[in-house]
Amino acid sequence: MSEPVWLVSAGRVLAAAQCPSTRAQRRRGLIGQKQFEPLVLQPCRWVHSLFMRMPIDVAYLDEEGQVVFLEHLHPWRVAAPVWRARSVIEASAGSFERWNLNVGDIVEVRRGGN
Repeated sequence: MSEPVWLVSAGRVLAAAQCPSTRAQRRRGLIGQKQFEPLVLQPCRWVHSLFMRMPIDVAYLDEEGQVVFLEHLHPWRVAAPVWRARSVIEASAGSFERWNLNVGDIVEVRRGGN
């Protein structure tokens, strides 16, 4: 079962998200979804958009939660691994622009009532 989390940066909540708790859930990711909450994949260094129906925004975070790379991924693409990344946030296309998320920002993944 996915765990609900909050994405927080510089003291402001960016979005509610899901954090898959099993390897099978992480592997499935957003495949086949039309609408979705952002997804936090931990551990993760690369993603793909095979079998996906829509473009997504992808943020790669290092072990400190700092955004080290951002990309926009169209359906049926395979991204290159980002070796510094320890986790990935996948969100609907345009989310990062709305959140004003940039390389260098720190994103906290807050679980439960934290």
